Amino acid sequence: KLATECVYRACVELVDPYGFERSKDFDYESYEELMSEYLVVLTRRSIKWSKLLKGKRKVQKNVKLKRYVRKGIPNEHRALIWMAASGAQDQLERNPGYYQSLLRAEHDPKLVETICTDLNRTFPDNVQFRKTSNPCLQKALYNVLLATGYHNPVVGYCQGMNFIAGYLLIITKDEEKSFWLMEALLGRILPDYYSPVMLGLKTDQETMMDHNVMWTLVVSRWFICLYIDILPVETVLRIWDCLFYEGSKILFRVALTLIHHNQALIQQAQSLPDVCQNFKQITHGPFVDECHTFMQKIFTEPGSLSMATLTKLRATIRSRIITEELGPTDPEN
Repeated sequence: KLATECVYRACVELVDPYGFERSKDFDYESYEELMSEYLVVLTRRSIKWSKLLKGKRKVQKNVKLKRYVRKGIPNEHRALIWMAASGAQDQLERNPGYYQSLLRAEHDPKLVETICTDLNRTFPDNVQFRKTSNPCLQKALYNVLLATGYHNPVVGYCQGMNFIAGYLLIITKDEEKSFWLMEALLGRILPDYYSPVMLGLKTDQETMMDHNVMWTLVVSRWFICLYIDILPVETVLRIWDCLFYEGSKILFRVALTLIHHNQALIQQAQSLPDVCQNFKQITHGPFVDECHTFMQKIFTEPGSLSMATLTKLRATIRSRIITEELGPTDPEN
């Protein structure tokens, strides 16, 4: 057994393709087995994507592209498709030089200090974020977060944004693209998720409760970090493929799939620690590791979940929260 493990360790790098170190208890044998199947899928999808794009730098949203996105974007095309699908590419082209102008602006010492505090805490297990790395992504991360804070002063910077910006940098390898993708997430895809009152997040928490999901404390963490450090990296990226294309309903689909699939285990919980432990358990193992099968499940297991239905439900809940928190006579903003 030990000899076999050593062989697999020799075949599989100690660091994954995105720069994350593998844990000491990493199951190399299971990973090798999983990847041997998934690589066949990746190769097939890569050929199809190459034929679809034919070297184009611009893409239009359509039914075929949506189908392709749901089946996974090859890593070499992710930045292009995320930028196009989210509207970030349009924003970048309409605002030439804007990102650089934000970095040249007079710095707010409080914002700088808050961001700097979190830099060393961002993916300590990723070699690309270490000061010894060349290039080190910490400087790029600092720039993206600083520019985001100046661009959106109502939000500024809050914890969790560093991990999202970090993932964007790992994939795009480009500061300006990462900034505009952050702008798309904070401004259009997940509005008010990271604002001081977190109205968007609270609305989605209660919307989940309307789907008979009572464990909103746990689920809100899933939503605020967009499943980073909750699910395996490859699975998170597959979720983000759909998030940038289809919007925030994808977060619901993932949460509902995890909960429905593990309902029996979750309902065994007798206390809050039990709930937390069981929720941790459902985000590990073959069901979430096999990202291709998992992504097929999120579009079948929760049933119909249209954006129109979600928008209507959110509007009702949002009004209720505003009335409860601000009072009926106060304006929404």
